[in-house]
Amino acid sequence: MKITVIGCGRWGSFIAWYLNNQKHDVTVYGLANAESFVQLRDTRTNGLITYPEEIKLTTDITAVLDAETVIISIGSQGLRALVAQLNGLGVKGKNFVLCMKGIEIGTGKRLSEIVEEGLDPSNTVSVWIGPGHVQEFARGIPNCMVIDSKNDEVKKKLVEEFSSSVIRFYYGTDLIGNEIGAASKNVIGIAAGMLDGLGLSSLKGALMSRGTREISRLIEAFGGNPISAYGLCHLGDYEATVFSKYSHNRGYGEMFVKGEHFDKLAEGYYTVKALMDMSEKSGVELPICEAVYKVLYENGDPKEALYSLFERSLKQEF
Repeated sequence: MKITVIGCGRWGSFIAWYLNNQKHDVTVYGLANAESFVQLRDTRTNGLITYPEEIKLTTDITAVLDAETVIISIGSQGLRALVAQLNGLGVKGKNFVLCMKGIEIGTGKRLSEIVEEGLDPSNTVSVWIGPGHVQEFARGIPNCMVIDSKNDEVKKKLVEEFSSSVIRFYYGTDLIGNEIGAASKNVIGIAAGMLDGLGLSSLKGALMSRGTREISRLIEAFGGNPISAYGLCHLGDYEATVFSKYSHNRGYGEMFVKGEHFDKLAEGYYTVKALMDMSEKSGVELPICEAVYKVLYENGDPKEALYSLFERSLKQEF
């Protein structure tokens, strides 16, 4: 399969390396002034993986026109602008795969909706989500992930083409639930980091339990299957997000409450703002997400915001 990967951050660069190992013809597109792209171009490594010579690097976006499958791995809030750029190229008949997690601020759109609305309907869109860190995959440590799409034929093909002994893919059956669950788990990751930073790590069990229930209600309100929150898109990704030293969102939350600078992308920072809009639109209460939002956007005291969750009215667990 001829593949173009858009984005060469930690995850995008790994995907290109991984798919090359699966014997696909891979080209990586990046911005000429992007530090990650320059490093890969000049050294063929980013310190986590090393590119063999057969992986091509380009700053020409028209590389997507030669590909059968286009994989996108960029910051979620930049997707709409990228889609507009791709639409300007007259892209048709491609399989787009979103290897990114988020909800658009302002519209509450899922990422697949942005692609579907912005590109010619001859293109298909799938999502590749689930747990795992580049540092572990690169060492051969396996994990399970999900590919979901409205197009069952494309979904089946991608799972068959992309599966390996390192990543076992499952067929997703709930695009709405998988996208909302995958995006929102980053917010729970930030909350977990805040607990770590406050010395309250023992509360992570309660955070995981109540966080999953909270997101399951949101998924259901938007037409998805609430059970999806308990699958690989959300609860199944908690170990990699809530506990791992490699988790950007957990690390960001911890550094934030300690007053220390964190210079890596933490998608949960943007997602929580979009989730507040979704909460208002649906009428679904998201107490954990709201606590995170108050700390990040309203200068709320982290300890007060988190302890406020204990002051909510008493109720049955289920």
